[in-house]
Amino acid sequence: MPHISLEEHLPGITGLLEYRLDTAYPIRDLTQILLRGESTLTQAERELIATVVSAGNECKFCTAAHTAAADILLGECNTTQMVLHDLKNAPVSDKMKVLLKIARNVQISGKRVSPSIIEKAKSLGATDLEIHDTVLIAALFCLYNKYVDGLASITPNDPTYYQALGNKIVNQGYLRSPQLIKKP
Repeated sequence: MPHISLEEHLPGITGLLEYRLDTAYPIRDLTQILLRGESTLTQAERELIATVVSAGNECKFCTAAHTAAADILLGECNTTQMVLHDLKNAPVSDKMKVLLKIARNVQISGKRVSPSIIEKAKSLGATDLEIHDTVLIAALFCLYNKYVDGLASITPNDPTYYQALGNKIVNQGYLRSPQLIKKP
């Protein structure tokens, strides 16, 4: 049961963003830029960052939503599961493994991002922009995770809900979509 009055047909972050549009628009815009804008990191890689951070924060809604989006973008579900449970052997580049470690460190505390892990990322080809965006995506998803769980937003248990949400994320992005907010 949410801690504040939210539209029941808008679970997770959607109901929270609709609750206060003046704060939602800048957050949505930032998310769209970071996860769907131009980048040398693929959309799937950026979704993996969101997934890793959300899982580390134990945010069921965001973990399920971004796992679904990453799986759709990757065309399979093994990579996401390995990134979450066996990063060392996950089928992602060594550069991406270090960027995901940076994201996990940010999730715990920004102060855990050490010069040595940044140098490791750079030695594997990570650009300053990729490192910047990894940290910012991780920080943004800490905000989202705490927002969703801190207000106890509705979290569906049906996996098909997250598959549909993953498709919407992949195909429509993160900007406000009127068809998503209409009551069924």
